[in-house]
Amino acid sequence: MLSESQLLEKARAIRLLVLDVDGVLTDGSLYYGPQGEALKVFNTLDGHGIKLLQRTGVRVAIITGRRGDAILSRARDLGIEWIQQGREDKFVALQEMLAPAPIPLNEIACMGDDWPDLTVMTRVGLALTVANAHSEVKARAHWQSHNSGGQGAVREACDLLMRAQNSFSRVLAEYAAGD
Repeated sequence: MLSESQLLEKARAIRLLVLDVDGVLTDGSLYYGPQGEALKVFNTLDGHGIKLLQRTGVRVAIITGRRGDAILSRARDLGIEWIQQGREDKFVALQEMLAPAPIPLNEIACMGDDWPDLTVMTRVGLALTVANAHSEVKARAHWQSHNSGGQGAVREACDLLMRAQNSFSRVLAEYAAGD
């Protein structure tokens, strides 16, 4: 883990937040419907945090090892345009995604919870993880949320980035004008 000042310095530079789905945007549970389709539960706090972060100019991307319509629907609801599904080779997926409009790795944050996420987390400027991540992921992360995946951890990460970039108070003031 980094010192508070080192963490804020890295967070200030972030222009893209890359998220895993299972275990980060969801609690990692998989529910299967009668037709064999996977059902996922997403947290509204995480979703609103993503929307707020995007309003500040930070882009958000999803790279996940699984495929599913639920992921596409949630991404569409949140205005996330960069989505890579069914990708175990997450760093290669990131490179392909960035090919048309490169972003330096030190300006990218990645939030993951398990070993496949390490291929990106260990190469980008800011490695974020959830409270219930695998111990090897926690050991390599720069920051860990208090909340578990699917329980507001992504919102914590979004708030961290907005605070570091001095946009948190401005965005909050748009909602709390009656204070």
